[in-house]
Amino acid sequence: MQPEPTAGAARSRLFVYNGGFLTARRIRRILSLSGYDVRLGLPKDGDMVGVWGNSPTAHRGLKIAAKYDAPLLRVEDAFLRSLHPGRNGEAPLGLLLDRSGLHFDAAQPSDLENLLVTHPLDNTALLDRARGGIERVREMHLSKYSAYDPKLPPPDPGYVLVVDQARDDAAVIASAGDQARFREMLAVAQEENPGARILIKTHPETIAGHRTGYFSDQDLSDRVSILDQQISPWSVLDGAIAVYTLSSQLGFEAILAGHKPRVFGQPFYAGWGLTQDEHHFPRRQRNLTRAQLFAAAMILYPTWYDPYRDQLCEFETLLDTLEAQTRAWRQDHKGWTASGMRLWKRKHLQRMFGREKKIRFTAAPPAFPDRPHMVWASHARDAENAVRVEDGFLRSAGLGAQLVPALSLATDDLGIYYDPTHPSQLEGLIAAREHLRPDQALRAERLIAQITANGLSKYNTGEAPPALPEGHRILVPGQVEDDASIRLGTSGVRTNLDLLRSARQANPDAILIYKPHPDVEAGLRDGVIEDEGLADVIATNTDPAALLSQVQEVWTMTSLLGFEALLRDVRVTTLGAPFYAGWGLTQDLGTVPARRGARPPLLGLVHASLIDYPRYLDPVTGLPCPVEVVLHRLSEGYDRTGGPSVRLLSKLQGVFATYAHLWR
Repeated sequence: MQPEPTAGAARSRLFVYNGGFLTARRIRRILSLSGYDVRLGLPKDGDMVGVWGNSPTAHRGLKIAAKYDAPLLRVEDAFLRSLHPGRNGEAPLGLLLDRSGLHFDAAQPSDLENLLVTHPLDNTALLDRARGGIERVREMHLSKYSAYDPKLPPPDPGYVLVVDQARDDAAVIASAGDQARFREMLAVAQEENPGARILIKTHPETIAGHRTGYFSDQDLSDRVSILDQQISPWSVLDGAIAVYTLSSQLGFEAILAGHKPRVFGQPFYAGWGLTQDEHHFPRRQRNLTRAQLFAAAMILYPTWYDPYRDQLCEFETLLDTLEAQTRAWRQDHKGWTASGMRLWKRKHLQRMFGREKKIRFTAAPPAFPDRPHMVWASHARDAENAVRVEDGFLRSAGLGAQLVPALSLATDDLGIYYDPTHPSQLEGLIAAREHLRPDQALRAERLIAQITANGLSKYNTGEAPPALPEGHRILVPGQVEDDASIRLGTSGVRTNLDLLRSARQANPDAILIYKPHPDVEAGLRDGVIEDEGLADVIATNTDPAALLSQVQEVWTMTSLLGFEALLRDVRVTTLGAPFYAGWGLTQDLGTVPARRGARPPLLGLVHASLIDYPRYLDPVTGLPCPVEVVLHRLSEGYDRTGGPSVRLLSKLQGVFATYAHLWR
């Protein structure tokens, strides 16, 4: 990543002669953040000329640069661009800003080639980042355009993959590609793999109808077929026994997938010992590893952009962004139907799940085989083939019972996290994170640090705690006693009073601090208890995160405060079966499912619960976002209420707290 210019640093005036630099706001913004001020006119001493790759308008800038002896800045889309092609109107998440040449044109060295030739690429931290990046890109099925459904089945494995490209693309022309060259590549693939099936992979822009390719039905035979569906390229690469390409980025991805592709052109990834090359590259005499190639091409060379914070960012932040946006597209692109959703939630659900197609709200599960169906978890009962929806664990700055919209929602097509009587997706995710890669552990570790440093919790409400007596302090969080997590997740101890009694009986000399649930304190739900003198302190209207920093233990039935305590290295005893119990991280006095046999580290629990499981919505941009963005908004004190009508409704429902099932 090119570093963001510091305040007062010298900037370059960049003169352009392509209207796209002026109309594409994202491109102008990335250039500005990178230290370039886009201008019209003629350059003077110290100015630069910007051109877009080898586009049809590039010759204008090249002539001006030559006439005025001005240095060039060549601009191109980065290798992980966006969900959809730019011709669909989607802004890029990164640019390649090259002062030397073009990465796809070997006629002269580019900044990327110079990096690959001269950079040591031996820094352990850099290569660890590259290895983690390769795994994340493959795991998330990311490519230059990532609007693929990984669930679509690829062809039966065992084929030879021949990669088509967009006709007359600049990268094709730079590698002397034409119809004859592509036909030759297809013929060689058949000759070198006698008897094997040949699969021609159509370019995404050809599938989208933007540009034609070089292969057509005329090239089909009993051995040769065309793949023109939006299937993940990683799934296609997994089933290939050999890969043939002119200069496609898919050749680079083939290297990352473990292939040694046969390359007929001169792309940036050829000539480093990782490909079978038709051409000789006199300047490229170095053998590189996959991690070294990836480090240069994806971490050091591009300029990545964070659309949430409007700033340049590191490669890992770009991956966080794409992970959130691709997950949302893949879940939502078919559209949803939904039932069991209260009226006040529907507008927000449209913002969260209806970006691709509007949600169709129904009274009961409808018969729309082309759309998945979602239902609010508390209304699911025994709903079959439905995705259950529930608030996430970092919800909002305000109570759900006060109708404050959620910034995170969990979707689960197996069960729901608070119901231990059935398996849930979260259980599977936690078990899968028993072993973490270094990059996963680092992300979870940073997440914990961000949460604890900013004192964040599920609702982020309450005031500073009162002065607490000295001694061994145990926090006992009260809960809403008719809540589904109590009804489904407890057996022996099922009330706040019994919880306090159990904690006191087991800890007669401890300082017990009872914190009523905020929904109960607000008069919106049931759960008020009569004080029997069991608690030493009743901490009303208190910020739970501030309390957790002053206690040594938490005793709970199923409260999320137990999970938040684990993040702060506070010992937790459970008397029910919350999602975080049964994994060896808590003392469990209740009955937990025997199926929770994995022993993930705390970082694995955090990764599964806060990164893998929920979806997040940035309240500022309205975009699907990673958890780190929601933490950033909450730490800034962002507060989004539902407006006057919703606030009035929340007050009215307090009068009818006993009938909470009618509005929840």
